[in-house]
Amino acid sequence: MASLLQDRLPINQDVLLMQKGTLMRKVRSKIWKRLRYFRLQQDCMTVWHARQAGGKAKPSFSISDVETVRKGDESELLRSLAEEFPLEQGFTVVFHGRRSNLDLVANSPEEAQTWMQGLQILVDFVTNMDQQERLDQYRQDGARWLSDWFQRGDKNQDGRMNFQEVQRLLHLMNVEMDQEYAFQLFQAADGSHSDTLEAKEFTEFYKALTKRTEVQELFENFSADGQKLTLLEFVDFLREEQKEGDHAPDLALELIDCYEPSESGKLRHVLSMDGFLGYLCSKDGDIFKPTYLPIYQDMTQPLNHYYINSSHNTYLVGDQLCGQSSVEGYIRALKRGCRCLEVDIWDGPNGEPIVYHGHTLTTRIPFKEVVATVAQYAFQTSDYPVILSLENHCSWEQQEIMAQHLTEILGEQLLSTTLDGLLPTQLPSPEELRRKILVKGKKLKTLEEDLEEEEEEEELESESVEEQETELEPETEFETQRLSPRSMDKKEKVLMCPLLCPPICCQIMIQPPLPKLKSPLLPKQKSTPIICPALSALVVYMKSVSFHSFTHSKEHYRFYELSSFSEAKAKRLIKEAGNEFVQHNAWQLSRVYPSGLRTDSSNYNPLEFWNVGCQMVAMNVQTAGLEMDIYDGLFRQNGGCGYVLKPDFLRDTQSSFHPERPISPFKTKMLLVQVISGQQLPKVDETKERAIVDPLVRVEIFGIRPDTSWQETNYVENNGFNPHWGQTLCFRVLVPELALLRFVVQDYNWTSRNDFVGQYTLPWTCMQQGYRHIHLLSKDGTSLHPASIFVYICIREDLEVDES
Repeated sequence: MASLLQDRLPINQDVLLMQKGTLMRKVRSKIWKRLRYFRLQQDCMTVWHARQAGGKAKPSFSISDVETVRKGDESELLRSLAEEFPLEQGFTVVFHGRRSNLDLVANSPEEAQTWMQGLQILVDFVTNMDQQERLDQYRQDGARWLSDWFQRGDKNQDGRMNFQEVQRLLHLMNVEMDQEYAFQLFQAADGSHSDTLEAKEFTEFYKALTKRTEVQELFENFSADGQKLTLLEFVDFLREEQKEGDHAPDLALELIDCYEPSESGKLRHVLSMDGFLGYLCSKDGDIFKPTYLPIYQDMTQPLNHYYINSSHNTYLVGDQLCGQSSVEGYIRALKRGCRCLEVDIWDGPNGEPIVYHGHTLTTRIPFKEVVATVAQYAFQTSDYPVILSLENHCSWEQQEIMAQHLTEILGEQLLSTTLDGLLPTQLPSPEELRRKILVKGKKLKTLEEDLEEEEEEEELESESVEEQETELEPETEFETQRLSPRSMDKKEKVLMCPLLCPPICCQIMIQPPLPKLKSPLLPKQKSTPIICPALSALVVYMKSVSFHSFTHSKEHYRFYELSSFSEAKAKRLIKEAGNEFVQHNAWQLSRVYPSGLRTDSSNYNPLEFWNVGCQMVAMNVQTAGLEMDIYDGLFRQNGGCGYVLKPDFLRDTQSSFHPERPISPFKTKMLLVQVISGQQLPKVDETKERAIVDPLVRVEIFGIRPDTSWQETNYVENNGFNPHWGQTLCFRVLVPELALLRFVVQDYNWTSRNDFVGQYTLPWTCMQQGYRHIHLLSKDGTSLHPASIFVYICIREDLEVDES
């Protein structure tokens, strides 16, 4: 089956060579290195691999799964094997989602270049396709998908399948159906009367098998003749069922032009059944509002008015005890839209700071490499500001190296002073901070003192050369000596650097300085850790301060000072002073981080902290699961830019909102979800040929505590291919602005916990009403195409009086 890529791609030598196949070494670790034969299929959309040329091949990856291709010297793993394999022979295939990278080593630099260039051409082509091409490719993908299944079912590879082979294939495709009915469809598709199906005949059989009777019924309800929807009939459907409102007539014309496959139908402004199904399965028929996918929110408000996509221990790609530290953690976080990255820095060998989870067996990476990676990837996904949350455990000397690396590597990207050089009255907006990297950390002085010092320095620079060359006075000379660690005696150095002492002594501090002594310590009564002035100066709008109470913060702190909370402390504050927490987060930033007891890098439910307006709710983004589904669901909107505007009642410093006790003016809503059918659900265990899923759909709502609930349908026995439920679930939601919906398909298991099949999560505010498809995602957040569920969504005002 010819692919759209074959038809429209210019003839390219690299792609042609990839189709011939190449023997390369697949590398998983320093120990695991195996030869595999990789070949691009004729469809130009899938790469298969085998143990050797001519061996039994199986799918390796799809071009649509590939995010980019990197050179060998950009891979930590391949760099570690540089003595064994020349880096110019290696390359890395990077996938969307959490799927591990594929590191490959070719037999020559030329072969590596062929695959790198060829893959990138194909990836770029898929990425740059226009809407009509994407629709055509969607149809082509279905044909390619069928072709793959046909090859798997055709055991003797003779290009034909008998009924027994078709039955076996149906089991592989997750279908358990009546044998007599299947045989009838088989005979109807066997146009050659050979008692076998060729590839084209199998496609006809599959179409008959996948006929959407529930969509056909819906189509006929609005079609006068049952053959087509006229423009007016389609407008009625869009207005009455899809709740498209006054723009339904214009939208109807656009949708017919986009999804009607017949040119005569487009000219007559009518929609066939195929066009109707194409619309329902498209992004326009998706449950997620298409207009909310690009950046649609006001990005000119202060930073504290936004939820900020934040990661915890970003350098880890595994657990927090023995896991691997890698710059790949930063690359993946930035690629998925994270805007706040955590960096734990410790003294390293040869005077170079290192990044790892202190006092554990996690591996170490140079701080310099982390900064270089951030500089390269910071703005590839989003132009809005990146925040580097520094957990600084370094000595004075290595802090100076840190400041040097940040300044020299980040260059113009680094924000090292206020935007206009003047004292601000509020935090700048994401729009004002486009393509800027901000440092979050401890600071020796206030922003006001820094700006005053800058003015004094400018005045000094304007003085005459003679004045600048005047010898230092003894008193000033003494100050300079005290500021240089190299000039201190042993006793002073011990006091200056906690890391030179055993861990139990890490809090040793020196006494407050003399009046004229420019000490590296804050001039407070309470002793504080040593901070290098060069590093302190790089902290502008993100000064970290200890939290004592909301009253203390209001009386003593400034808007550019922020506090971090452990999940346990934040939960306690929500319970004890929820409304104060809301008001606090309306003027100051807050960061919440997971408990130190989460050594497996598990996550908490972020919504609990979003409900009081906490902006930086840090997650272990490498760990898939319910919590990351919720997190990804919120940040799926607004272009995936990493910033989502908080509801207005969480941006008001006088807000009366309390997440535990919500009151008006919030309008309660009733949500009706009719779960109609499912399409081509994947098997839970591909290794078990006979294991057909018994699917059920669970609808979960996450929001304030009273709104958090779930309901589920009955299970359909032995049908993951086209199950039908037809059940309606009803929910009452008090604060829809904070609610997220999660649709989960599970495989019913009466002996144990149900198995996960797929899910999709989105904010209430981004949900479309009407007949909608929900395209399922895997545990890792990648597409499970063509798996979906078909639902009807209806939102009503709740007329019930809340007597509470």
